[in-house]
Amino acid sequence: MWRALRNLVRLCGSAWILARHGALAPLAHIPQAPALAFAARVVLLFRDRRYDRLRPGERLAAALSALGPSFIKFGQSLATRSDLIGEEQAHDLSRLQDRLKPFPSTVARRTLEEELARPIADVFASFEEKPVAAASIAQVHFAVTAEGEEVAVKILRPDIEKRFARDLDLFLWIAELLETHWPWIRRLKPVEVIELFRETVEMEMDLRMEAAAASELAQNFGADPGFRVPKVDWNRTTARVMTIERVHGTRIDDLESLIEQGQDPTEILRRAATAFFNQVFRDGFFHADMHPGNAFVDAEGRVVPVDFGIMGRLDQKTRYYLADMLTGFLTGDYRKVAEVHFRAGYVPAHKSVEAFTQACRSIGEPLLGRPLNEISVARLLAQLFRITEQFEMETQPQLLLLQKTMVVAEGVGRTLNPDVNMWELPRPMIEDWMREHRGPQARVREAATHAVALAERLPQIIETTDRVMGSLTEGGVKLHPETVARFAEENARRRRSFWPVWLALLIAVLALLFD
Repeated sequence: MWRALRNLVRLCGSAWILARHGALAPLAHIPQAPALAFAARVVLLFRDRRYDRLRPGERLAAALSALGPSFIKFGQSLATRSDLIGEEQAHDLSRLQDRLKPFPSTVARRTLEEELARPIADVFASFEEKPVAAASIAQVHFAVTAEGEEVAVKILRPDIEKRFARDLDLFLWIAELLETHWPWIRRLKPVEVIELFRETVEMEMDLRMEAAAASELAQNFGADPGFRVPKVDWNRTTARVMTIERVHGTRIDDLESLIEQGQDPTEILRRAATAFFNQVFRDGFFHADMHPGNAFVDAEGRVVPVDFGIMGRLDQKTRYYLADMLTGFLTGDYRKVAEVHFRAGYVPAHKSVEAFTQACRSIGEPLLGRPLNEISVARLLAQLFRITEQFEMETQPQLLLLQKTMVVAEGVGRTLNPDVNMWELPRPMIEDWMREHRGPQARVREAATHAVALAERLPQIIETTDRVMGSLTEGGVKLHPETVARFAEENARRRRSFWPVWLALLIAVLALLFD
């Protein structure tokens, strides 16, 4: 009860700010919720008319900025969900600036000394009072360690954990109300969206997690000559402080400066595209906030990322789905695209494969025959996600995050060289990966892996069945003789069914040996 009362009061205050900015206008036209639509129309009468000239997404961005750090972060998270709020509003929210007034350097110093349990003079030879960046969760100061290493020190805002916990509880409460009172909205999974947002924010507020992400990315690219991740200083990193190597370089979108330095923009684009492909398909772990301010080019022409608070993960099954789906689109095999979606379980089995094939064709046909530099993979994915409602596709948050990251990546690519498609530059590597992981041999290996897994599980299944039967008998449960006979026959059938498993394994081994 107290939770509901507390959040209701806060909701009223937040709704008033949203209404003043005209951000509640979209709610006034929801036929499924007439009461909510009527309330939105009433409060809109009190809006500040100065915001009328802005697009809905711009009004929402302005309102979220006024509401504070948690709402700014949530707006940035919503920017990845064009399926929820539409392409235009998602674009407007993606420009939401995560910049706040910095907190005093005295507070930063105090936090450092408390977290590192030492006086600053023992840890740093110098510490710049003025932060180089101040965002909703933390701010960054440049410093030099006692050993003479130049570093960037990220420090959490004071009491930020409590503020976010309070706002996250409000967001979750609203999501629960939406799912309870408007069943039609459950397909969009508002509670799951907020839970995912909560997990992301909680990880961002433990700077050891961000440091670990940077360390993992660095390990993945240890042998890559064109992509370098700054080194984490673990001795000066805690839950509320992260110290990382200072990056000296030029912003990746500063084309004029890069050319003046003798850098080749197309080569930089090739390195960035190769690194992105490897992150997504080779490792399944990618930097999901790679806007131009988070990517630099050093003196050796290497791409150097910073800010590892938002990272994405894709399991092997999802990576294979992406590879097969994109191959189908680019070769015009729309039936394959449709079957991949059904096989992955993204489209319910009761839907028509033929109808979904037709929908995929409507997306892919305009691409065929166009110059490669005009084909946007990010736009292709966005169009695919827009047909989710018609075919009851469940939302895949990890794919939406990837699609939004691709939008940013393609934007950087057009800045570096508008005449080149960034996905064409690493094409030889992509083709090698496809042959290795999605070619005939790869599918044989995949079948062998499934066969081994099945072979390992079958004895356990049979043993479990026998144990259940024994328990039933010992417990005094009387089974009809025909039932007992049927169980025995089924167990025997399962034991006999081992031979196809071993045959599949033998075929797989022979195929690999005689390749």
